[in-house]
Amino acid sequence: MYEPIRTKSVHRMGGGRPDYPHRSRGEELDIQLAGHLAALLAVTDELGLDEAAAEIAAQLTRLRGTPPVRRTDRTAADSTALHQRAHDLAARALLVAASRADTTAAILAAERMDAHSAALRLAGAGAP
Repeated sequence: MYEPIRTKSVHRMGGGRPDYPHRSRGEELDIQLAGHLAALLAVTDELGLDEAAAEIAAQLTRLRGTPPVRRTDRTAADSTALHQRAHDLAARALLVAASRADTTAAILAAERMDAHSAALRLAGAGAP
């Protein structure tokens, strides 16, 4: 009823092509963490939180080896929505930082979550 498989699977366990570049789990987590922190930096810059943005930029520089591109323009966006977005991004960064046992990044992400939760409570929106 079913046709037999005629080609080798592209999903191989162990080995693989030696000429194909592979990243370790730690490298993949570094890339994820840097991505979440970069997104958090963009929102933090837009909120105008310069001191917090500098701390996030320092972590990005540590992870990537180069300073991040910073956002210079600020739009008149809804600050409650931005704080909610920043809280969510910090939570994602905390999850990845904990997964890769990066204490410094985890502490930074937790502090940012607390700060954005407080801002949301002050705005009356309530944080998750």
